Amino acid sequence: MIKKIMVVDDEADTIYLVRSILEVEGFQVIGASSGTECLKLLDIEKPDAILLDLMMPGMDGWETFHKIKKELPDVPISILSAKGQKFDQMLGLNVLNANDYITKPFVATDLVGCIKSLVGDA
Repeated sequence: MIKKIMVVDDEADTIYLVRSILEVEGFQVIGASSGTECLKLLDIEKPDAILLDLMMPGMDGWETFHKIKKELPDVPISILSAKGQKFDQMLGLNVLNANDYITKPFVATDLVGCIKSLVGDA
């Protein structure tokens, strides 16, 4: 069964890059360019995992994270953020309780490894 990964990022290039990497590995990728779009898509799509940017205009990743968890508490969420300081990672992992934290720019093998650890092999 093909695993669905939702990528939520306001940068189209990031969604394209993640899609390019993960589709080669056999994952289906759903892109959302905002927190609002993500929540609308969750009404029709049930991803196996979510990659979520924190710094987005409008509804930021923090608010989006909490709203996703209310709707789909069991879906693993990994933060995908340019905020790479240890403090930011600590906030994402320990305050939000994200499943993982990937810093942009990322290494493709690290991204694939993260997703496979969240959902298993495609």
